[in-house]
Amino acid sequence: MAIPQIHFDDHTPKVQQIVEAFARAIEQGQLAAGSKLPSVRELGAQLGVGKFTVNEALDRLRGQHLLTSRQGRGHFVAQRQTQPSSSNWVDLLPQDLLSVLRRPMLTGQGELRPGGGHLPEDWLDSEALRQAMRSVVRAPSLRVAGMGTPAGFLPLRQALQQKLQGDGLVVSVEQIITTPSTLQGLDMLMRLLARPGDTVLLDAPCYFNFHANLALHGVRVLTLPRSPDGLDFAALERLLAEERPSLYVTTSILHNPTGHSFSAAQAFGLLQLMRQYHCHIIEDDLYGDLHPNPPPRLAALAGLEQVTYLSGFSKTLSANTRVSYVVAAPQLAANLTNMKLMSGGVTSELFEQLVYRLLSEGSYARHRKRMVQRLLEAGARVEQWLRRCGCELPMGYEAGMFIWARLPAGVNGEQLAEAGLKRGMVLAPGALFGYEPGMGEFMRFNVAHCDDPRVWAAIEPLWERACPR
Repeated sequence: MAIPQIHFDDHTPKVQQIVEAFARAIEQGQLAAGSKLPSVRELGAQLGVGKFTVNEALDRLRGQHLLTSRQGRGHFVAQRQTQPSSSNWVDLLPQDLLSVLRRPMLTGQGELRPGGGHLPEDWLDSEALRQAMRSVVRAPSLRVAGMGTPAGFLPLRQALQQKLQGDGLVVSVEQIITTPSTLQGLDMLMRLLARPGDTVLLDAPCYFNFHANLALHGVRVLTLPRSPDGLDFAALERLLAEERPSLYVTTSILHNPTGHSFSAAQAFGLLQLMRQYHCHIIEDDLYGDLHPNPPPRLAALAGLEQVTYLSGFSKTLSANTRVSYVVAAPQLAANLTNMKLMSGGVTSELFEQLVYRLLSEGSYARHRKRMVQRLLEAGARVEQWLRRCGCELPMGYEAGMFIWARLPAGVNGEQLAEAGLKRGMVLAPGALFGYEPGMGEFMRFNVAHCDDPRVWAAIEPLWERACPR
């Protein structure tokens, strides 16, 4: 057998170069399936490396299923399996327009992502994340063979306790429970707080996965229009009196998709009505850290018997660093811990320790400060661009990641998003965020992704063609 000839590069480990060369040769058919490789000693002599280097390279190639080994007989090139096409699987997914538009917002699809729900990677402090990851992996406190603690890594919960105290929410550490994501936290809370047939309130518009998740629990969903003035309290009281909802899921600060935050007066009015009609609030505070001067959280104003608090770091640190947390009344926190244990929902302690290190060493605070300022600057530019293009901004731009805009007259958001997707651009039409009449006139814009001349150049021709002549 003619093995690949390798001219070793001093800057790359030899094992890696051997693996890459053999993998290429196998993929290109230069090493035929079923053929036997020379012995370890012969390979070492031909490549000019030691047997330990050869053995490690062979182990890696077996791990990639490119080689097989047989006791006493040596190593053989593995038979290549034809990979089934994923198109059949994709075809089984919902194919209506809104489902098709929703999927790329939840994945990395699309070169341009003006409708995306996360910050661009170059906005994130990737180096700090990598340094923290390396430190955590080397630390003896990381239990490689064990599971995480059901309630969450204690030092992280203690750090979160201090962070919450700075936001006006004083709680015991036992009331803080980590979850893999905020949506999974909501899902577990719904299992504990709601029963099929219960009535639950959502904002209109609101994050589209709230609707999807609540549908899985069989609850009846009613919506509250969210305006620049907050909520219509007279309409809300009628709804509470007639429908008797048990829960209200809302975002009090930098609401997704509108970017609206409840003022102190709006928050007090809301809490008073909810207390009167015994409606519990689940407060999603995933975006609060993006506000330069956030108003008080509902949980800080009312306490945890009336409000359960939910937050995390996927928007501020990394979408791939999934650590969130619930802050709840003592009995609910205990029930949530038990549910995590019984359902296998224990959060990865690797990620928990990573977030703890960033919080405790001050990296997160510095990163947050830079990001808030950068968003304010980008938001001002994007707001001017949208107004220049004929959009109306009913909420204005306050801070944070999103601008909610009424499109120029005659432009349909779904059609615009469909046209953008065909050009590798992900847009977020208003119809994704609610079923109320008029949602098709709106679109959510991510200011970090929209502060880019390439986005402007791609979007403007689309809605120019969509406008009636």
